[in-house]
Amino acid sequence: MEDPRPPERGERPRSETPIVRLDRETQYLRLLAATTYVRDQDASLRFFVDKLGFSLIHDVRPEPGFRWVAVAPPDGDAILALIAPAPGSEEHKLIGHSRSISFISEDVFARFNEWSARGVEFVHPPKTSSWGGIFTAFKDLDGNGYGLIGFDSVTREIEAKRRALAEKFEEERRAAQELDIARQVQARLFPQILPTLNSLDYAGVCIQAHAVGGDYYDFIDLGPGKLGFIIGDIAGKGIASALLMANLQANLRSQSAIALNEPERMLQSVNRLFYENTVDSAYTTLIFAEYDEGRRRLSYINCGHLPALVLRRDGTVDKLHSTTTVLGLFANWESSFDEFQVAPGDLLVLYTDGVTEAASCDSGEEFGEERLIEAIRRYRHQTAPEMLASITAEIQRFCPNHQFDDITLIVSKCW
Repeated sequence: MEDPRPPERGERPRSETPIVRLDRETQYLRLLAATTYVRDQDASLRFFVDKLGFSLIHDVRPEPGFRWVAVAPPDGDAILALIAPAPGSEEHKLIGHSRSISFISEDVFARFNEWSARGVEFVHPPKTSSWGGIFTAFKDLDGNGYGLIGFDSVTREIEAKRRALAEKFEEERRAAQELDIARQVQARLFPQILPTLNSLDYAGVCIQAHAVGGDYYDFIDLGPGKLGFIIGDIAGKGIASALLMANLQANLRSQSAIALNEPERMLQSVNRLFYENTVDSAYTTLIFAEYDEGRRRLSYINCGHLPALVLRRDGTVDKLHSTTTVLGLFANWESSFDEFQVAPGDLLVLYTDGVTEAASCDSGEEFGEERLIEAIRRYRHQTAPEMLASITAEIQRFCPNHQFDDITLIVSKCW
């Protein structure tokens, strides 16, 4: 078998792996397969898979009487089709006469030794050709000849790609590890201990769409018989919103002592800190509600958030609409609390838009406020943690394939 055509002087051997273009400047095009004609496809398949270490890519019968078998070398995306032509056809006469297919290796000598030990018939040992590469040739069971070549430049490129790939994997591993740490840290920002009240059963949950998110809920002890509920939704998603969420949580927790007597001033302080310490576009919607067990009163401020829902004992629903603008977007922020009476059997539900905007992948229809109200009515006799589990399960059944946003809920039941 003759040497394959050597590269022109100064020509760089082309070993780069083809890639799919993302810019669509040109349509995708690549070699589908090179064809070699064989007598027995099963025997040839065993030769390429067992002796050469190739992978079986396709073994199909697209039409009666025709079988298409394709294999690929272990390092690359080139495909070799093993076709058994019909006896008497022009293609059948070509069996054993193919000499035009060559494979490239970073270590021709190692391949030669490995394949020789497996019974591969080589025409001659590897030798240096006139064009500077290492070259040898072998035959398959039918006598078809194949080249096996190597270039020093190819070996260097392959090694460089290996190093780059190893570095990429290490960077991805570190990024995944850091993201997991961030997830664990953020999980600890949600309330770990719930203050006990005699007349209230309550619970909260945040099911994040990604490893970290921008939804936030909290419960703050405001003294004997008093509890603060907080739910918020940071603008944006991912790491940036998670960092802002941590910033918001730190601000609220650090200012919570003021909330004992002056909750409006606490939120003014939080707004100022959030405004001063974040970029201009950062803001959060938020509800702060204070439950007074002794007076059976609920006071609240809704800062541009979705309306909280109060399901009364008689089945009617009150909505706690927005009372002021969002936090963090404006330097000056003012508001006052609204309040209302609660009675045994009343339910308070606070939620983020990941609940009502959860969309069915089939129809695109959103879960919506009405379905949420129906679910609250359906599960109202359960405990607060049970209600959370039932409602979130219903949302996930409605949108089973992909969660696009964080699902955050607070449920409280008055005894």
